[in-house]
Amino acid sequence: MPRQDHTIGEAARLLGVSVDTLRRWDRQGRLRTRRDSANRRRVPASEIERLRASTAEHGLSARNRITGIVRELKLEGLLAQVELEAGPYRVVAVITREAAEALELAPGMSATAVVKATSVLIER
Repeated sequence: MPRQDHTIGEAARLLGVSVDTLRRWDRQGRLRTRRDSANRRRVPASEIERLRASTAEHGLSARNRITGIVRELKLEGLLAQVELEAGPYRVVAVITREAAEALELAPGMSATAVVKATSVLIER
């Protein structure tokens, strides 16, 4: 018989996010949990499936995604430089020209930068 609910640690592993993220989602109402007799959070299996379905398209946490407006697009040879304005932030990415054309990027349109890195180093 499948499990009806999971500990918050198990749920975090199943969803690929941190326990802190799940606690924050619970406080924000994005995740429905229940409390056991020891007042520990339990996450219903149905909630895990619901969240998996909503994140299946991207497979990344919200912290990896920065949505903004394309301010500038420079195409040169095989590469494209995309400047994205996201609130107070400016994100510049170099991608292939083919990818920029496939995404039909143009100044003024909405786009999302997906950040996948373990560290960023800047020296002077």
